[in-house]
Amino acid sequence: MKRVAILISGGGSNMIRLLQDMTGDHPARPVLVASNDPQAGGLARAADMGVPTAAIDHRAFPRDRAAFEQALLEPILQAEPDIICLAGFMRILTPGFVQRFQGRMLNIHPSLLPKYPGLDTHARAIAAGDTQAGCTVHLVTPELDAGPALGQARVPVLPGDDAATLAARVLVQEHRLYPAVLRRFASGDRTPLVL
Repeated sequence: MKRVAILISGGGSNMIRLLQDMTGDHPARPVLVASNDPQAGGLARAADMGVPTAAIDHRAFPRDRAAFEQALLEPILQAEPDIICLAGFMRILTPGFVQRFQGRMLNIHPSLLPKYPGLDTHARAIAAGDTQAGCTVHLVTPELDAGPALGQARVPVLPGDDAATLAARVLVQEHRLYPAVLRRFASGDRTPLVL
């Protein structure tokens, strides 16, 4: 049984879907939900679901990502995860942190990577005139949003879409894709999944 730690920054809707899925015959179980924001709504949701939580406020480490990450590492290492899932974790991790978990850290990104790494993905897709958008689960590497894709799901960009309406449609697919990819990844299947 693989042990999974999930990192969040906000309400944690993808985290909730991952936790809901890690039951029964799932090859993994959650051991920690951690956040860079003690007020993140997802922490209470995780605790309500019986998962241990930790919060390391990144604002206590102004301009010192390495010190923040060292503090964040403590609860993660205590939980002894086999896999780390970034689920709306809005901090860019240093290469040293990423390399510590190389090959076993996943992220979900709201675009069809390699298109639109970084922020404002939905507005960028609309501005470019794309007819399709979507989301990607990928392995985390030191280069932002550049790791190998483990799965993608597509949605149409509809006439009249704005960033909010497109984001809502993509989020539905994120909630399908991330649990499916984690289930496969935890069982040793690295074949990219297309939904």
